[in-house]
Amino acid sequence: MEFETKYIAPEIKLSEYNGKLFKTEVMFEHHLLVWFISGETKIIQAHTTNVFTAGDIFLIPGNQLATVINYPKNGLPHKAVAMHLTPEKLKEYYSKYKAAVRARPLQKVYRFSKHPLLESCLASLIPYFDLGRNLPPDIANIKIEEAISILRSIDQSVDGLLANFEEPGKIDLSEFMERHFMFNMPLDKFSYLTGRSLATFRRDFKKIYNTTPQKWLTEKRLQLAHYQIAQKQRKPNDVYIETGFENLSHFSFAFKKHFGYPPNAIPGQ
Repeated sequence: MEFETKYIAPEIKLSEYNGKLFKTEVMFEHHLLVWFISGETKIIQAHTTNVFTAGDIFLIPGNQLATVINYPKNGLPHKAVAMHLTPEKLKEYYSKYKAAVRARPLQKVYRFSKHPLLESCLASLIPYFDLGRNLPPDIANIKIEEAISILRSIDQSVDGLLANFEEPGKIDLSEFMERHFMFNMPLDKFSYLTGRSLATFRRDFKKIYNTTPQKWLTEKRLQLAHYQIAQKQRKPNDVYIETGFENLSHFSFAFKKHFGYPPNAIPGQ
């Protein structure tokens, strides 16, 4: 089996992938704490790209668009423990412990690589994944609370993120789309993250760009891909994933239709 996922609870999972490459476009609905056991992951966000390998521990803020590309490495599968820090669990935690920081949360990936306390907490989960119904009562809640406490002891600024329960408010649509157009997400995700209903999103988009979101997104992605190939000397096979296309054949077809030549035949190259 190429892909296997085991759960202790809906919030805690162990995933293992043995294929050549697995790519997905996601909106991290919840904050996600990840301990990377083996393989490699590239997480591409609006203006930053993070690469994680074995031993890395990181916290990804919720309500973030990202392209995630997972690879096996050094003959080992892509394998990681992931803990979803849901609003319900966080509200339960902060009802007992006062937040130290109430500042505006930093929308960044927090790195805690090879931190002994966090690694010990997450590594201790491994034996539980094979127990099935024989799990100790409430073990998931205990482990989630332990992980939050350790995160706060390492970096108190994380309270600004974890103790913030506001829904995304209405924001500048143009600025958001210019930063996130390369993410191949449903329009309802874009509308939610800009604080709009889908109907309002479409109406506001039309006022700004005088075209449909689908047409604008395709053209922006193709322009970015052209720049990456022509100016950065990158190969089409490396570019199509990072610019929001599902597969190389669809990318090549759309590229030739838009520019009049295939991506591997850009004039002057």
